[in-house]
Amino acid sequence: MIKIVADTTSCLTLEEVQKRGIYYVPQIIVIGEETYRDDTEMNAIEFLQRQRTSPILPKTAAPPPALYTPIFQEITEQGNSALVLAPSTQVSGTYRGASVAAQDFPNTDIRIIDTQLIAGGLGQLVLAAQEWTEQGLSMDEILQRVEAMRKRHRVYFVVDTLDYLYKGGRIGTAKHLIGSLLQMKPILTLQDGHVASFESQRTQKRAIARLKEIVLSECPPGPQSRLNIMHGDALELAQSLAQELGPALNIPVEQIPIYDLTPAILVHSGPGVIAISYFTN
Repeated sequence: MIKIVADTTSCLTLEEVQKRGIYYVPQIIVIGEETYRDDTEMNAIEFLQRQRTSPILPKTAAPPPALYTPIFQEITEQGNSALVLAPSTQVSGTYRGASVAAQDFPNTDIRIIDTQLIAGGLGQLVLAAQEWTEQGLSMDEILQRVEAMRKRHRVYFVVDTLDYLYKGGRIGTAKHLIGSLLQMKPILTLQDGHVASFESQRTQKRAIARLKEIVLSECPPGPQSRLNIMHGDALELAQSLAQELGPALNIPVEQIPIYDLTPAILVHSGPGVIAISYFTN
């Protein structure tokens, strides 16, 4: 059997992955001298409380090889193979940690993929890969589908402030200063696995309106688009977007997942972020 291995940057809940038989690895949150797993020791709400009040800038660390070793050991003992769907190497060192751990299991078929994705889009890719394993597809067939699906991914983020992107080294001083002075609300996307600016609007209201325009112009109608919405302490806005986009795109609202962005992502985006991802035809 092929076992899927994912991590918390996919935004899937621990309960969901356990129910589906997906192996799950946490990211590590670092606040001063303290470290926390973001699957069992710190959730998004707790992190945002610390982020808002701590004088120390929180940081993240990718899961070390030691967290993958027992997973690969169990898969080996079961006589199974492993498919690790890692977040983009441009934003996370997760791929490297899994690769180092896999070197200790040379006789086990362990494939580690840099998906170039993160957050809800990665989560949907993980769920699709799990469905394909349950259908009995071979490793090569699944890899082909993963690659094809990955290329069809689109994601857009609206952040409430540029401060966290600046503090986390995602934008430079000049861009932060100009954007802050003009009170710009940037719409971000992923290009080749790294965070990139798509465009900016002068107010949050305009940015959200533009976000909806983009999604309605690009996202194919129907549940096969795997439309999902992500947020950082903006649940009401996320729910409102689902209520608007669902009927417009012929997707039952209850089939639109709403994910809490994980601490490892909120470190750079900050509170108030909203994001939408989907897959084109």
